[in-house]
Amino acid sequence: MADNRRWWALVVIALAQLMVVLDMTIVNIALPSAQADLNMSDGNRQWVITAYTLAFGGLLLLGGRVADLVGRRTTFMIGLLGFAAASALGGAAAGSGMLFGARALQGAFAALLAPSALSLLATTFTDPKDRGKAFGIFGAIIGAGAAVGLLAGGILTQYLNWRWCLYVNIPIALVAFFGALALLAPGERHPDARLDVPGAVLGSAGMLSLVYGFSEAESRGWRDGRVLTLLAGGVVLLAAFGWWQTRARVPLLPTSVVKDRQRVGAFLTTLLVTIGMFGTFLFLTYYLQGVLGWSPLKTGVAYLPMTVAMVIGSTQIAARLLTRVPPRVVIVPGLLLAAGGLAVIAQVGVEPAYASHVLPGMLMLGLGMSTAMMTSVSLATGSVAPRDSGAASATFNTAQQVGGSIGTALLNTIAATVTARYLTTHAAPGVDQRLLSAKATVHGFNVATWWAMAALLLAALIAGVVINARRAPTMQSSASKTPEPVDSAL
Repeated sequence: MADNRRWWALVVIALAQLMVVLDMTIVNIALPSAQADLNMSDGNRQWVITAYTLAFGGLLLLGGRVADLVGRRTTFMIGLLGFAAASALGGAAAGSGMLFGARALQGAFAALLAPSALSLLATTFTDPKDRGKAFGIFGAIIGAGAAVGLLAGGILTQYLNWRWCLYVNIPIALVAFFGALALLAPGERHPDARLDVPGAVLGSAGMLSLVYGFSEAESRGWRDGRVLTLLAGGVVLLAAFGWWQTRARVPLLPTSVVKDRQRVGAFLTTLLVTIGMFGTFLFLTYYLQGVLGWSPLKTGVAYLPMTVAMVIGSTQIAARLLTRVPPRVVIVPGLLLAAGGLAVIAQVGVEPAYASHVLPGMLMLGLGMSTAMMTSVSLATGSVAPRDSGAASATFNTAQQVGGSIGTALLNTIAATVTARYLTTHAAPGVDQRLLSAKATVHGFNVATWWAMAALLLAALIAGVVINARRAPTMQSSASKTPEPVDSAL
């Protein structure tokens, strides 16, 4: 592909990825308005986020295999059109069930779109220098796209309606569709690819059971029989999925993808980072709007510094160091910085604390998280045979979405449980109920944020121990080539 055409193709791929990432968070700002409009309970509101991330994460491996079967560009374009249609359905939702269903449908089409986008990027840019630039841009989109979604959500919710946070995807998807039609090569199809339906059923059911169990714990308690059954069932189903993948003729998750030490480290790191990230965005939004009384637009603008920090971390730090230093030298400090940011945010009170706590925490979180995530993207998709690029890309995206699903459900449950306990233990005659409610809410958010920080610290530990490559890998031009010999087997 001609050089200029490659970079225009990157624009198309990046636009589609921006839409997918943006949609994970754009509804965060709109959620209080949508919750009031559709009469959602506090326990059910998280399903607006979780329905999307769960369907996305649960079907990503299947989406990656579909891309290998019918071609990356075709799958990419089908995903774009389906995403636009699901967004239109969600924008027109007449009730919470319809909105949850539309968000799940969005996630299903995103599961077709995302692995195709990442594998198209990985196979288009194979030169180490160009690859660093391309992945720097892509990493910035992954990091900053979440914060841009919060800003866009504020503008659309305040000046139009929360429904436009879904409608806005339609023109973006159509522009990317026609761009893909004009700029992207048809893509290689692999005749030996097969759809592993039992694997898809086991994997999706396992993740659904886990996330549903975490969400039910908020209202039922952690010792409830249904909660324990759902959590145990999820573990059993995922174990069965792992067993089946070793026996399936063409597994959703080829063993070649998970045998590499560097990729496994990148997958685990990404999983834990997104567990902390998604819950934090949700809590900050409700803190700024619900506790401090900020408007949706002001809340969105408050995230702008984090967006800038994410762009700097991805394009000016990680992209420049990617081929010069060992990956863990970039990832571990980045995660520690992000964890420090959460520690600062976790100390807010009911009084306005944006300048003293939220802003410094956001800057640290954005800079550290984007630096680590961009490097993880390169590790996850580098040194993989072209025939497995769809599966590798899908696995990375699965780690993101599963982390987001579990993080949102688990941290929301922790926050709600701690809040309820605080209200019970501090209730007394003559106590200002509004102030008590605000203090209880903030206390719940703070405790959950400490847990999010623990997830980032664990990610840093895993990255430091597991990832030991001397340099970030590059895409192999042939399946016969092997990665750099750095103890790649676990």
